[in-house]
Amino acid sequence: MQSIAVATACTIYHKFFCEINLDAYDPYLVAMSALYLAGKVEEQHLRTRDIINVSNRYFHPGSEPLELDSRFWALRDSIVQCELLMLRVLRFQVSFQHPHKYLLHYLVSLKNWLNRYSWQRTPISVTAWALLRDSYHGGLCLRFRAQHIAVAVLHLALQAYGVEVPAEAEAEKPWWQIYTMDTEIP
Repeated sequence: MQSIAVATACTIYHKFFCEINLDAYDPYLVAMSALYLAGKVEEQHLRTRDIINVSNRYFHPGSEPLELDSRFWALRDSIVQCELLMLRVLRFQVSFQHPHKYLLHYLVSLKNWLNRYSWQRTPISVTAWALLRDSYHGGLCLRFRAQHIAVAVLHLALQAYGVEVPAEAEAEKPWWQIYTMDTEIP
């Protein structure tokens, strides 16, 4: 599954549990259903059998794939029913704006802005993408705009390697406000 589909699955999962009590539903079933639904939303369809087998392998390392017996079919039906429940709870609002496209544009422009040596000696791009993926573990995707998350992970990546944006000290406004005007970073 590509990163946008995984991001959509995480967002669906977090939005669902913002609406519903966490104790009311099995979080692992919700996660499997979120992956299944995200695959449909982002047109990267996953078979329920694959989701079930990967989940089974994760929870029971070394085990064989589930047989096509009543236990398998019950789990498959649970995933589909949970998907329908999620759609109703989220009022069919399952398409989201993700920070990925913003981060890509910001990285391209920043690469042209920084000196070549700073860019080549530090893995700013790889770190920014890793931070973006990690940001979906919590509910940041629900609390902040996509542009702000993209600027934040880029800012953190630059800080992690001590890379300074050229002419920032002389500039009228900070570099990140060129990308998004309404952002404040302490």
